[in-house]
Amino acid sequence: MTHSLRIPDLTIPTRPQPGTGWSAGVGPGDAGDPAISDVDVIRVNGAARLAGTVHVVGAKNSALKLMAAALLAPGRSVITNVPRITDIAIMGEVLRRLGCDVRFDVDDPVDPMVAVGGVPRSRSVTIDVPEQPGVEADYDLVRRLRASICVLGPLLARRGYVRVAHPGGDAIGSRGLDMHISGLTRMGADISGEHGFVIASAPQGLHGAEITLEFPSVGATENLVMAAVLADGITVIDNAAREPEIVDICTMLIRMGALIEGEGTSTITVVGVPRLQPVRHATVGDRIVAGTWAFGAAMTRGDVTVTGLDPSYLEIALDKVVAAGGLVETRANAFRVRMDERPRAVDVVTLPYPGFATDLLPMAIGLAALSDGASLITENIFDGRFMFANEMMRLGADIKTDGHHAVVRGRERLSGAPVRATDIRAGAGLIIAGLCADGVTEVSHVHHVDRGYPDFVADLRALGIEVERATAPEEPELTI
Repeated sequence: MTHSLRIPDLTIPTRPQPGTGWSAGVGPGDAGDPAISDVDVIRVNGAARLAGTVHVVGAKNSALKLMAAALLAPGRSVITNVPRITDIAIMGEVLRRLGCDVRFDVDDPVDPMVAVGGVPRSRSVTIDVPEQPGVEADYDLVRRLRASICVLGPLLARRGYVRVAHPGGDAIGSRGLDMHISGLTRMGADISGEHGFVIASAPQGLHGAEITLEFPSVGATENLVMAAVLADGITVIDNAAREPEIVDICTMLIRMGALIEGEGTSTITVVGVPRLQPVRHATVGDRIVAGTWAFGAAMTRGDVTVTGLDPSYLEIALDKVVAAGGLVETRANAFRVRMDERPRAVDVVTLPYPGFATDLLPMAIGLAALSDGASLITENIFDGRFMFANEMMRLGADIKTDGHHAVVRGRERLSGAPVRATDIRAGAGLIIAGLCADGVTEVSHVHHVDRGYPDFVADLRALGIEVERATAPEEPELTI
């Protein structure tokens, strides 16, 4: 069955069609690909083991921001190694409504490792940016994609005025825009809120400033850097985020002509320039997807080789796998994880990079639920990240939460049950946990998984898993 991702005023077909846009073979649905639907379920049988090789394509959390950065230069920019996921489709439409021409194409050449069942999991996106891009990002799209707030900085720098709907995104806790707003205000912007929009203006242009972030926010760092590259003077951002995705966007901006120093450190210095030029840039590999497979190998006592990522980006996560008893081998742009025995319990604390990534917390809890002993899991980034713990407990996990702490007592095996994905990473974590359960586990609301993993089902099959994706039966109508 073929489905479409339906957004008001936008229908994105999942079969390749002639022409441009996501419909040009980019959306899931190509050549037997699973369909995108919020009523789809994924079913897995327990007592399964991940074994084989999987390739990681470009990082979702980088590609979305790179697409926004293209707004900084009129002309044609090309971003390659872009993951074929629904969030990228939505960002493409955000840019179209800002007046850009956006086209998705197959990366050339396509490495066979990057394709599953003959369907490439990455694409290149060509973005033609006009001299005067639009200034309003609509609510009907922005509410589906929090990352679309990253158009705020580049549009303010280019146009001096912007209206961006207050974003939505995953239900994993409060993620305010205070640091974005306070930093842009220090650079001379006048920012207000009205009718659900963030409205920013800088009629005299932005100017350099010294900005200290209260927390090393990735989103705030990205927005401020993108605004600063065209500002008048020098901007210094202290307590900046250090993630590889920050380095990736700074690398692209430098190739566009920006003057940036300190990317990857806690202090980034930007010297504004009058104009940037379009560029071609390849997206950095997705460390969260890679980490998902690393923990999946450990949870299922499997043997998985992951390619397409510098393993140094996952140093802390891989150290946790080793502490749990796993064997980890690293080489250039690849690593291998093997777990022969039941994992040992390890404690995990999420922290900004280079600490343990909050997006890998569901996988850490899944590992703890199967480990020998008790683990203390501490979440320091998002106050709602433990929402999915109730779903894990439906699989038989022994989890007790208290504020931002969770104590997980491991069990030899979980028990299959129907569960619901509450966000991208929770969905992936629940599916892998189902591989370690007796019986069948059915995960619903897997459209969340589609937002972060180019083809999770095909990757599972490539790693030896019997898995089914199907349309959930319709709910019976209830009458009073």
